[in-house]
Amino acid sequence: MNRRHGMESKLGVGGGTVSLEAQNNLDRAEDLCRRRKPEKALPFLLKAMEDGNNLDAFALENAEAKGREGLKQLLGATCFDDGSKEVGKFYSILETRPYMRVLQAQVRLYFEASQFGKSSDTMIEMLRLCPGDNMAQRTWHGSMLLSAGRTAEALSFVKQWLAHNRRQTPPRGGTIFQTPSSDCLSSEHEQALLKRGDGSMLHTAALACFRLWGDCPVARQYLRLAACANPVILTKILAKLDKPRSLNNNPRGFNSPEEAQDYLWLTQNLWMDPVVWEWANNDMDAKKALLKSCSNVNCNVVEQSVTQFKRLCCMQGTVQAVYCTQECQKSHWKTHKPTCKQQKQLKDMPIPDGAHMASADFANGMSFINWA
Repeated sequence: MNRRHGMESKLGVGGGTVSLEAQNNLDRAEDLCRRRKPEKALPFLLKAMEDGNNLDAFALENAEAKGREGLKQLLGATCFDDGSKEVGKFYSILETRPYMRVLQAQVRLYFEASQFGKSSDTMIEMLRLCPGDNMAQRTWHGSMLLSAGRTAEALSFVKQWLAHNRRQTPPRGGTIFQTPSSDCLSSEHEQALLKRGDGSMLHTAALACFRLWGDCPVARQYLRLAACANPVILTKILAKLDKPRSLNNNPRGFNSPEEAQDYLWLTQNLWMDPVVWEWANNDMDAKKALLKSCSNVNCNVVEQSVTQFKRLCCMQGTVQAVYCTQECQKSHWKTHKPTCKQQKQLKDMPIPDGAHMASADFANGMSFINWA
């Protein structure tokens, strides 16, 4: 959670370990950087760094070492040791949040520098400290392990989070890696994943299985489940669309196009390997989830290749109408017009005055509800 909106917005950064003056200087520096005025931001950043606890202001390598030492002084010399009362509860201890943000920033920095092994190891440490994954590292970790060439670990990781009978968080956030099996999923497990399987993790599982064992039944099973869970991912891969230029910072739902964009930003290069792409493109069972039928009820022609039909309507709404030809779109317009109009009205609907969005934050035995 952004430090400006959660519990830290009321109790102070790091639960009050950072002075208000240092917080304000850092906020001003960040705002100026967003407005592309780094030269004006520098004086405020230097002032923010005068508070040694203000880890968000420091260079990442220095901040990690400084933060670790600061937490040992504040929480005790054993706070990073397995078995301590702190390990497993980082982030829910408010004072640890600046340190966790430093690690999260390192994950991104290492990834963009193609240091995938370092990025993976940093996430493993984050999940050791906070297995519940308050900072959503599990959505990146499978992709990072694949990029680092640690394929068996990637499959072990996602399988632990995708376990249909899981009643609690996997130990160490799924980073106690086990030798994966090439056995297919049970019918019960498959049905559970069809209902609530994470599309990004399922794609990672499919790719990992193919890398480990080639075109095998379990690889095809995961690919089919992945295509059903979030068809946007595989559709863009098979259509050979350009990799997204950045992450999507918009609000998102489960298995949404926004989640698909983030996964593709991280992992699409791996799927575009010619051998991998040919394998996915030749799996007709998976492609059935991607091929669309013409929305004209008097036609119902089905695509022969992914994204064959180019006539689309209501792309910004929750309903998509897809047509094989312009003639089908025109003849169906009278039927589709009310739905299309309704979708446009919903999209353009202004937010009522006084409307609020609630978010919750929990730390140090307290709860905080924010109305924005």
